[in-house]
Amino acid sequence: MEDRLIIEEIKKLKHERNAIILSHFYTRGEVQEVADFVGDSLSLCKAAVNSKAEVIVFAGVHFMAESASIISPEKLVLLPVPDAGCPMADMVTVKSLRSEKEKHPEAAVVCYVNSSAAVKAESDICCTSANAINVVNSIENREIIFIPDENLGAFVSLHTDKKIHLWPGFCHVHDNIRDENVKELQKMHPGAEFLAHPECRPEVLSLADHILSTSGIVKEVERSGSTEFIIGTEREIVQSLEKNTRIKNSMLHQRKLFVII
Repeated sequence: MEDRLIIEEIKKLKHERNAIILSHFYTRGEVQEVADFVGDSLSLCKAAVNSKAEVIVFAGVHFMAESASIISPEKLVLLPVPDAGCPMADMVTVKSLRSEKEKHPEAAVVCYVNSSAAVKAESDICCTSANAINVVNSIENREIIFIPDENLGAFVSLHTDKKIHLWPGFCHVHDNIRDENVKELQKMHPGAEFLAHPECRPEVLSLADHILSTSGIVKEVERSGSTEFIIGTEREIVQSLEKNTRIKNSMLHQRKLFVII
């Protein structure tokens, strides 16, 4: 009863303030339930731009709300938890990046979108995990400083002939996934597809059936005929996966099983 009253109050406030709620895949289930859009950071920023709402409530971390505010300056962007941050984004600063640029004056800086606006401003171009390879290969420079995720940068380096200078940053969630854990789960679920985010370690990615961005993982689950998946990313994504496949599964009289590492 209390949850239902809270949901009704949120709906009322959204209507009164002409507001929408944007929720990242990694937020808790009850937050996703009241959101107007659930997606990765890039798709949510696009939703902010395309929406006619005057107020954007961004249920995510600081750099996501920051990006939405930059590309939608006429809208009020609210961050429910002001100190919600990303440890990886904090692993690169303007000062440290400027120092690295001095060491490699011929290099272009490719900045993963999971970074602060100040760091983005010091970069030549931004990328997402989905388009990082294409972005790097589109640049004329033969040298690239890739910030701040070392694992994503290492993955990109396998698909380009450019010299990549890796930044010593990482996502602690993805970096903590170990290949031995994956191998154990693959023995337990021999028919499962292993879908891994490119922020995982190289030895983990070598075991993956598909290396995909967060939204790419969601799309692959919807597209695939497999019924078992080992998911190599944040565990909260399972809520979205289960919700998105529930109707399809019931029509096909099957159930999809998601195993988190």
